[in-house]
Amino acid sequence: MIGALVLALRILLVLALYAFLGWAIWTIARDLKRAGLQAKPRDIPVIRLEVRTRSGQAVSRAFTQPEVTLGRDPVCDILLDEETVSARHAKLSYHHNQWWLEDLSSTNGTNLNDARLNTATVLTSGDEIRCGNTHLIVSLGSDIIVPITRKL
Repeated sequence: MIGALVLALRILLVLALYAFLGWAIWTIARDLKRAGLQAKPRDIPVIRLEVRTRSGQAVSRAFTQPEVTLGRDPVCDILLDEETVSARHAKLSYHHNQWWLEDLSSTNGTNLNDARLNTATVLTSGDEIRCGNTHLIVSLGSDIIVPITRKL
């Protein structure tokens, strides 16, 4: 008789434990779903680059993606078809609520406002980037409306 009572109490304890675990998992899943619905995707401000080549040609291009690569490689976001530019020359990236410029170990280096770039540096509107003989003028802000999606 006592053995049957102890067995019944054990079974009730196991059922209570499983009920508690089920309730805890359901509560966590519900909270995660609610947090996921409330989470707003990070807004990346538009960056516009005006590319000026040695021949005097100027093309403007706007981006809303978090990373923009410059170089001769066709997969780069801005294709700079010039011998003095490396395949993957430089990278612009948005993090810590700012746009940053970084040289990707290019052969001839990257200049920002006529100073050689040695480390990742924060960009501001009006900055001039030089990769080889190509100059790029940076514009940041909300005055840029439509991003262009084709490659240069």
